[in-house]
Amino acid sequence: MLLTDRDLAIAAAEAGAAVVRSRYRASLSRFEKSPRDFATAADIEAEKAILDVLRTARTRDAVMGEESGHTGPAVADRTWLVDPLCGTLNYAAQTTLVAVNVALRTGSEITVAASADPFAQELFWTEGVHAYVRRDDVDEELRPSADSRLVDVNLDPPFPNSPVFRAVRLLADAEFAEHFRPRVVSTTLAVAWVAAGRRAAYITDGNLQDSVHFASGIALCQAAGCVVTGIQGQPLHTGAGGLLVAADQVTHATLLALIGGQFPPEVGFV
Repeated sequence: MLLTDRDLAIAAAEAGAAVVRSRYRASLSRFEKSPRDFATAADIEAEKAILDVLRTARTRDAVMGEESGHTGPAVADRTWLVDPLCGTLNYAAQTTLVAVNVALRTGSEITVAASADPFAQELFWTEGVHAYVRRDDVDEELRPSADSRLVDVNLDPPFPNSPVFRAVRLLADAEFAEHFRPRVVSTTLAVAWVAAGRRAAYITDGNLQDSVHFASGIALCQAAGCVVTGIQGQPLHTGAGGLLVAADQVTHATLLALIGGQFPPEVGFV
């Protein structure tokens, strides 16, 4: 039976999540990627499990994996973006805040996406129109809400807009503290939580075009009806880049004003 792209994304994310759960607290080899970054054997094994699912079902598609890079056709209209373990530092420190992300880019659009929480055993998914969370094989539509006032801020490098903009400065801003409470989860699971109403917003700097880390979360938020822009309120993947995703327009506007306070007056905001 031929799986739909939606079901394939879900199956692939679940396969990766199963590996991540099974290897938790095991003694894992580490593979240095840079002086400040590494992968564990769980990252490698989870990506292999995901790629096995994708390649078996879609032999002509390309895949961009966090650990294995680009495989498949050099030029392809369909490319799967795979992050097998988002939150490797958390995981290596025996902290369960991690995500397994799988998204399909068709042309220039993300058409299906899935983000699995291996330990809560929740699966966030979208077919590009609506967004859902699956628990115990039951799907519930995601409904963003700013009621928590919790805003997740990504403090991990790189910071391409530094020194002009640094997300960490928001945490010391009195007006930020008046409206919100900060959280630093250090995994893109927090982006899915905005779509689910568990976070009011999420902020990060960086170039996120075709990001294996962020593609799934962004797609979920867009399908759920969140306000999704770059950090200056501009269309995604343009200008200063970055990501400001909020549950509603009021939250987005408040955070945009706070971010704007870090940029020179001559920089125009949407």
